[in-house]
Parts: sequence; structure tokens; C-alpha cells
Amino acid sequence: MFSGSFVAIVTPFSKGKFDETAMADLIEFHISHGTHGIVPCGTTGESATLTPDEHERVVAVTVEVVNKRIPVIAGTGSNSTEEAITFTKHAKAIGADGALLITPYYNKPTQEGLFRHFEAVAKAVDLPQILYNIPGRTSVNMLPTTTARLSQVPNIVGIKEGSGSLQQVSEIIHQSKPGFLVLAGDDPLTLPMMALGGKGVITVTANVAPTDMANMVLAALKGDFEQARTLHFKLTPLFSALFLETNPIPVKAALAMMRKMSEEVRLPLTPLADEYRPQLRKALQQAGVL
Repeated sequence: MFSGSFVAIVTPFSKGKFDETAMADLIEFHISHGTHGIVPCGTTGESATLTPDEHERVVAVTVEVVNKRIPVIAGTGSNSTEEAITFTKHAKAIGADGALLITPYYNKPTQEGLFRHFEAVAKAVDLPQILYNIPGRTSVNMLPTTTARLSQVPNIVGIKEGSGSLQQVSEIIHQSKPGFLVLAGDDPLTLPMMALGGKGVITVTANVAPTDMANMVLAALKGDFEQARTLHFKLTPLFSALFLETNPIPVKAALAMMRKMSEEVRLPLTPLADEYRPQLRKALQQAGVL
């Protein structure tokens, strides 16, 4: 159900408010261009600066617009276990297909603390849950042994692995329960992770190049690694350009260049620096999306 190219979708803003019309248009763009699922309220969706009410509204709008055409995995993580439970309960209540839960940030929990956090959410809400490990954002790396323990929890179905370590990916796949889903959390590592047994990606790049990302993942799933490599190298300039500054600054600038939405971000993020705009525009042109 959760294999493929899942877009970590941006949250459009207009004059400081969540732009529901732009969000609906982006979702239709993704569905018509082959994206396999939508992930609102992740890092790319600026979840850290959404109010709780806004967070729930973004998820609700996404579920409503998608209308079961493709899966919706709602970002429901928090550094507070109780808040993560609240967001996950809301996601289940409004009809999301699954939840994405980041490792608690700032608190710097131990491995046992990580296990108990995710176990508590899983026990509280009967909804398929995908863990999200991204130590560059959270200052804590969930080790493969902890992930393997969590893979035994019935409704924890997979992980978005963003450690950047293929060795760690290998250990997760080897140690975890058979069938435990591993999705890439670093776009440039999608293809090598799938060669190890990963089943797809939750991706920033699909915001601007949904068809190529979806086709690359589908080719890898079919074992057509020659075609997958061709698309990987086509997308490589975008993989770099979309991280010229902190995500989602560049991808929002890119979508504005594509006339999809405003590039507005919330403080403490700021608009893309002028010095990076030519490089971003060139990468979009090379990818054939501008």
C-alpha cells in the first residue's frame, strides 16, 4: 500500500495563512502526474511552525481533496509523545491512510526512550504508522536495533530512513521483521536504497518533478535498474538544487518559478537568496519542468 513515490508536500501560504486553494491544486497536479501518495505536515510542509489547529486543517484538506484516490500518510510526529498521539488520533478520525512519526527532536531521547515513544503512539492509535529517522534534523539517530524492535509492533509498518547511511539501511532491512517497509528519506539515495530492498521514497523532489520520480521508483521496483539509473541521473541536478538552502526554501522557490504557488515561507525560514536562483532555475530547466 505504501510503496512508490510519496511526495512530502509543501504547505502553501498566502499572506501568512494556509492557502487551501493552492494546496488543492498541488494535490491534483500530483495525482495527474503519477505520484503514488501524499504526505502532508512533514518537514517539507513546515510542520514545526504550524499551529495545532493549522496542522489538523492541512491534513483534513489533504484527505478531503485526495478522496481515497491515492494514500495519504499524515505527518503526526512531535517531540511530545502526548501531542503525537493527539495528532495521530486526528489523522485516523478524518480518514488518513497512515501516519508518519519523526523521532522526537530537541529532547535527545535514549534508544529506549525512542522505543517507548513510538510504542506508546502505536498502542494508542490503531493506524498504520511509519517511523521517520532524520538525525540531521533531530540530533538523535535511531539505531537499526531499535528500529528492528519497533518492527515487531503490529501497526508500525515501516520507516522513512534519512540517516544518509546505506550501511544503516542494510542493517535495518536485515534485522527487521520480514515485510517491514523501508522508504528513502534522502532523494539522492532512493535508487541505492531500493537496490538493497527499499520500496520507495518520501520525496522533496516530487514536488516539482512528480512523473520522473514516480517512474524512477516504478522502474526500480520492477528491477529495471537501467531505466531507473537514467532517471536518477536526469534528476541529479534537482537533488542538489533543492537543498541549496534549508528545505523547503528552495522547493517553494521552484514551485513559484513554475507558477504553482507563492514561495512564502514562515519565519525563522526566509526566501531563497538571490545568489542561488540562477542555479535553481537551471536545474529546473535541465529536468524539463520549467
